[in-house]
Amino acid sequence: MAKKVVKKVKVLAPAGKATPAPPLGPTLGQAGVNIGDFTKKFNEATKNMMGDMIPVVISVYEDRSYDFVLKTPPTSSLILKAIGKEKGSGKPNTSKAGTLTKAQLKEIAEKKLPDLNTSDVNAAMKVVAGTARQMGVDVK
Repeated sequence: MAKKVVKKVKVLAPAGKATPAPPLGPTLGQAGVNIGDFTKKFNEATKNMMGDMIPVVISVYEDRSYDFVLKTPPTSSLILKAIGKEKGSGKPNTSKAGTLTKAQLKEIAEKKLPDLNTSDVNAAMKVVAGTARQMGVDVK
């Protein structure tokens, strides 16, 4: 018989560098997850994605065991990495933070495809372009 899921926890952690310190430790502690074990497994699973913030969905079961699913990094962080900036524009309509090429846009869309609600790369590119526009990044 399948285990019963008691709680689902969503957290954002740095790839390969998760520690039991706040904010991760208290969140997992409240859910009844073994924090040290989780950080060790998470860091092992994400060591090849260093530098990205990785969203994780943790399913906690009745017997306090857990499973976790790694998602792709947020679209905004992928865009910022592509243009080489730390943050987007504060006034996206008037001042621009940078420009993305169509090739960069397609690369980001292909990376985000598993987490988007489409299976079409062109539709995914439109989603990523919309996020870029909201950040004050032009797409050429």
